[in-house]
Amino acid sequence: MTIVPSSLDKRGQILRELAFTTRRVGEELHGSAEITPEMHVPGTTILRTSILATWADTVSGLLASLVMGPRVPVTLELDVNLYRPAPGEGTVLVVGRVVKVGRSVFVAEFEFTVDDEPIAVGAASFMVAPNPDVQLPPTLSVELPPTTDRLPMPLAERANCERVGPGTVLLPYSIEGLNASDTINGGLIALAAEEAVLSLAPGDSLSFLGLRYLLGARVGPVIAEARLREGVGRVELRDTGNDNRVTTLATARTFGR
Repeated sequence: MTIVPSSLDKRGQILRELAFTTRRVGEELHGSAEITPEMHVPGTTILRTSILATWADTVSGLLASLVMGPRVPVTLELDVNLYRPAPGEGTVLVVGRVVKVGRSVFVAEFEFTVDDEPIAVGAASFMVAPNPDVQLPPTLSVELPPTTDRLPMPLAERANCERVGPGTVLLPYSIEGLNASDTINGGLIALAAEEAVLSLAPGDSLSFLGLRYLLGARVGPVIAEARLREGVGRVELRDTGNDNRVTTLATARTFGR
């Protein structure tokens, strides 16, 4: 789950620099942000699909917190499907809606537009964090205010997410990359998965990114290893500091540029 804490909390600082804001509109939660060059896929002027996944996780997770709070919702699955490569400039708007509130699982859907042009859709599911001692901040609001924080460099560089070989990426543990349950933020996990696939397809971008979160990455670094065949990628992410356990399985499809 990608919930951005207060500005006094260094957790989530990296993703706070995406300058994403949210507001309630009836039963929906709307989020928006301006695209900057630091959000582009390397070597292109295309917005990263992993950033869309991060914003989708934020909106869906905040909706889940209204139901599951004060317990922390954790993301089970999330997918983003793009109609075409995302633009490299403009204002992104995401609209999140509740689909299901069950006893153990919460589901939300979302739609993305850029300057009123539809670009992507998707859905996410959540469960309550197993540890009852992990709780949301009492001051948490689902309306994230504007911030002056901005990415000072490309996102992968800011997160020290490093391509160490074809199909292999290393993402370190950093307090600035943690979420509300003190695990590596799901948005940065999405970034590592995207980077692993794109290292095998330079200059391309992802038309689909699906993530199955199996275990929180509590120690790090996380290693992401991808295979790509006929434009379809499969990524396995492991927490090397926690007995190399699998934390996330990701599936991706490239546009084949």
